[in-house]
Order: sequence, then C-alpha cells, then structure tokens
Amino acid sequence: FVLDAFWIGALLTVILTGIYTVLGGLRAVVYTDTAQTVILLIGSFFITFFGLQKLGGWSELQMICRDNAANFALWRPNTDPDFPWLGVLIASPIIGIWYWCTDQYIVQRALSAKDLKNARRGALWGSFLKVWPVMIFLVPGLIGYAMHQKGLIEIPTKITDGQQGLDGDQVFAVMVSSLLPAGLRGLVVGGLLAALMSSLSSLFNSCASLFTVDIYEKINPKASERHLVSVGRVATVVVVAMGIIWIPVMQRISQGGLYKYLQSVQGYLAPPITAVFLLGLFCKRINGKGAVAGLAIGFIVGMAKLIIQALTGGDDPYITSPGWLVYVGEYNFLFATGWLLLISILSIVGVSLLTAPPKYEKIAELTYATVTPEQRREIRESWGLAEVLLTVLVLGLVLGLYVYFSFWLR
Repeated sequence: FVLDAFWIGALLTVILTGIYTVLGGLRAVVYTDTAQTVILLIGSFFITFFGLQKLGGWSELQMICRDNAANFALWRPNTDPDFPWLGVLIASPIIGIWYWCTDQYIVQRALSAKDLKNARRGALWGSFLKVWPVMIFLVPGLIGYAMHQKGLIEIPTKITDGQQGLDGDQVFAVMVSSLLPAGLRGLVVGGLLAALMSSLSSLFNSCASLFTVDIYEKINPKASERHLVSVGRVATVVVVAMGIIWIPVMQRISQGGLYKYLQSVQGYLAPPITAVFLLGLFCKRINGKGAVAGLAIGFIVGMAKLIIQALTGGDDPYITSPGWLVYVGEYNFLFATGWLLLISILSIVGVSLLTAPPKYEKIAELTYATVTPEQRREIRESWGLAEVLLTVLVLGLVLGLYVYFSFWLR
C-alpha cells in the first residue's frame, strides 16, 4: 500500500467533507451546492473560450477530431464495447427515473420546497442545469484532445485493457493549469473541489437522514430531537468510513475512466429502485413484500455483477477463468441494466401475486389509482405555461445536443 497523491487527495476530501457535513447539516450542503454551481459553470466557460481561441476555433476542433470520429460520437453502433446505442436507449430512462424520481439527492431538495409548485420548478431548473455538463466536461474534453494532438498541451497517458491511450480523467486538470490565468485557475480548482465535496456531503447527509428517520426513529420512536441529531451525526461518520473503505474498489473499477465507472455503478443500483417506484406508482396490486423482494434480489444480482466486473476487469485481473464468469464480468453494463430491471420486475410481481394484496388504507393517495380529486386538483394547479415551456426547452436541448454530437463530424 502506497500513500500516493490519489490516496492523499481522496482521504482528505472524504474526511473534510464528512466534518463539515456533520457540523453543518443540510444547510451547509445547500449553500455549497449553490456556490459551486456558479463557479464551475463560469470556470468551464472560460476553459472552453480560451481553449477554442488557442486551438483555432470550432472548425479546427472538428477537423482534428474527425480523424477519430468513432470515439467522439454520442450515437455509436451496437458493436461499440462501451456505449452501444441500444444499450444507451435501454439504460438511460432506467437510470434517469431512479435519479430524478427516487434518489435522495433530488428528493431531499424537493421536499425542502415550500410547496408543490416550487418543488416542480426547482426540479425543472435542476434539469436545465443538468444539461450543462455537456459544456462543462464534453466540449472541454474534446478541446483538450485536439490541443494534445496539435502539440499545444501534453496530456498524460495510461494503459487500459492492454492498450496505451490518453488519460481522460486528467484532461480537465491539464487544461486548467495550461490555459487559465493564476487567479481564475485557483477559482476553478476551488469550484471543482467544492463540486466534489458538495456531492459527497449530499450523499453523507442523505444517508444519515435515511437511517435516522426511516430506521432508527421507527425503532426508537420516543427519541428526542437532540438525540436524533446525534444519531444522524454518528451515521454520517459511519458513511464516511464506508466511503474510505470503498476507495480501493472504486480505484480498480474506474480504470476505464471515472465517467464509465459512475455510469456502471448507477446502472447496477438503479434498476430495482426504478422497478419498485414505477410498479408502486401505477399498480395498486404490488405489496410491501414484493417490493422488498425486488429490491433485495435486484441489489444482490447487481452487486454480484459489479464484484465480478471488478475481479475480472483491468489490466491485471484477479480472475481469468472460468470463461462464463469472465463473460459476465465483461458484459456491457448498459445491457446488464436492462436485464436487472426485468429481473427486479419479475421478482416484485411474482412475490406480490403470491402474497396478499395491500389494504386500501395503506395505499390510499399513494398510487395513480387511489389519488383523490383534491390531490388531482392540487397537482394540476402546481404547473402552468411556464413549467410547460421550460420542460419543452430542456427536452429540446437534450435532443438537440444528442443529435448534433452524434453527427457533428460527418
């Protein structure tokens, strides 16, 4: 074990984030979220601007990237080992529904709104901001590649799956250090660090809230508010410790790039949660036992795939046989996401049909079939023309960016 720069940075980030989350709670999380968003957007704009200026413009970027067009298109053939188009179509809605409808990161913020209208607008505004990672990471990454090919900057290389190539995780950092002036450089680095710590703090705070409210308070309903706060802080410390333990696993799985690692982990976690959410929302026959079974089976199968992937992947795999196990580990995570959703749905439906249906009073006002007229009226009053226009704008931006960057080099 060598305490290199990766470990020092990872440990310090996790520990410091845990400290201010324990002390500051949700208020600290919200404030850092707001600040880092502005800083990161401004910094990425300057990187894109200075990068294109030094490179020679957008046409120069297209000309250089055209030599490697297959790797710089969003719409890729089904033979692509990482992001085949059919796999993207299957996995994207599964992961999207999980994130936007059930993930505590979003739900916690929506529940903090003063009413349904503000919660809806907050979600729409968040979805609009979510489009900008294309400009924050994709375009600067393309510019970085083009500048490297032109000899304007030097991006480190690494060996992945036996082949040497550019280290994509280093592109943004190299561009920040090479393109931005000293003051702005520090601001962007601070914004990146704030973004990372913000995501971690949101995770820590959400996990602590889930444990304290949904588990501990149910076991100990007479606990005082002060006691629950203390329990939440202890839970945060435990989550921080678990995060530190997970670092070596993440380091191994992410050898193909941090983005692919993030998407694959989400692809293995999201399907059972998405299945429970959708079936629970639209099918009143689904019961608690079916939901628990679907969550448990989906989680076990997903984690098994993740563990096998970690053991059979990388340049120095721990397991090289039997062949079927290696095949499972190498099976594309996007298609695996679809299979996990199907397994979870079958588990939920099967167990629900084999057990007693839920009592009406338990699902009243919780499914589309049991929503009251008053609730329908409240929901309808929470959106108007502004919400519709913003929804159309976000959908148009997503579709436009996807189409453009699928065919921009042809």
